[in-house]
Amino acid sequence: IRDRCTHFDIHPLIIEDILSINQRPKLDEADNSIFCLLNMLYYNEEKHSVEQEQISIILSKDVVISFQEDANRDVFNPLRERLKVGTTKVRQNGSDFLFYALIDMIVDNYYVVMEKLGEKIEGLEEDIVRNANTRSLAKINMRSKEMIILKRSVSPVRELVNGIVRSESELIEEKTEKYFKDVYDHILQANELAENYRDMMMNLHDLYISNVNLKMNEVMKVMAVVTCLLAPAT
Repeated sequence: IRDRCTHFDIHPLIIEDILSINQRPKLDEADNSIFCLLNMLYYNEEKHSVEQEQISIILSKDVVISFQEDANRDVFNPLRERLKVGTTKVRQNGSDFLFYALIDMIVDNYYVVMEKLGEKIEGLEEDIVRNANTRSLAKINMRSKEMIILKRSVSPVRELVNGIVRSESELIEEKTEKYFKDVYDHILQANELAENYRDMMMNLHDLYISNVNLKMNEVMKVMAVVTCLLAPAT
């Protein structure tokens, strides 16, 4: 990584950011490059959990470089297919458009992950209404942790994309700015959806507590009736 970065004259501080994982998404501008760091999200169907992977993207004159943690998976396969066709926009435009396309695909995949989470939250709500037990509470806690991961990954990307939109760098052409504004709108919607899911999880927790209290009240009623029947005999 250091050899590649040295060849393309990338600043040493950016190299350190690339090599350090679990960082907050951010944007840095230098004289000859724009560096952004953000997370790709995946939904693991086997473990039924949200997983994240850090990706670093560098835009310099006529060059886009990306670094990923995992070499076996990403969300860029549709983009690779478009690159094979010479008539696509990504082939006909400059490196800044490719830079946009990478970020756009990461943001679009947030919706795929959130859709999966939405389905799980709806199923969890039905389980709690039918039969609230300790297993339901464990699921609520697990989904709440996933919502923290989601919020931590998605929320800072709004500032990142907004920084690109406001950037006066010569690396981003004026005709490409409208595409980044579109990504900004998408990330705003993703933030709102993440907030809605977080509120839903809080409501599910309250619903679980209410159902547990209701069951306890029913038990206390039965015990009170039994006590009243046995008290005269006693």
